[in-house]
Amino acid sequence: MTDRTERADRVGSSSPWPIFVALGVVLSETGIVVDVVPIAVGGLLLLSASVAGILRESGYVSSPWPTLAAFGALLTLSGVVLYGASTGDGLAGVSVADRYGLSSRGFAIAVAGVVTVLGAVAGRYRTAA
Repeated sequence: MTDRTERADRVGSSSPWPIFVALGVVLSETGIVVDVVPIAVGGLLLLSASVAGILRESGYVSSPWPTLAAFGALLTLSGVVLYGASTGDGLAGVSVADRYGLSSRGFAIAVAGVVTVLGAVAGRYRTAA
């Protein structure tokens, strides 16, 4: 009998974040693979915001903005490296032929990273004011 009362005392809650993470992964991968920049950027934005939201909701971080900024910085760095490697402008002269459209995919990832960082900065100062 005590088992039922203990279960009734707990309030069950569900989080909306897992569906947004899944949708962000699907959209970003689809946009990057098919080479559609707006879908890739939107999917990466959704993915990064959802990950920051999950970490904030679960109590791992006190504010989502530094996590979002770090995620955006990693996206920007990886996009710039991919773009630089495909155009021959970076990575110490190491160049990959751009027959697979890696430069546009790197551009999409870098744009998503920059927008994510700008959103994190704007969110940080908006909540601070």
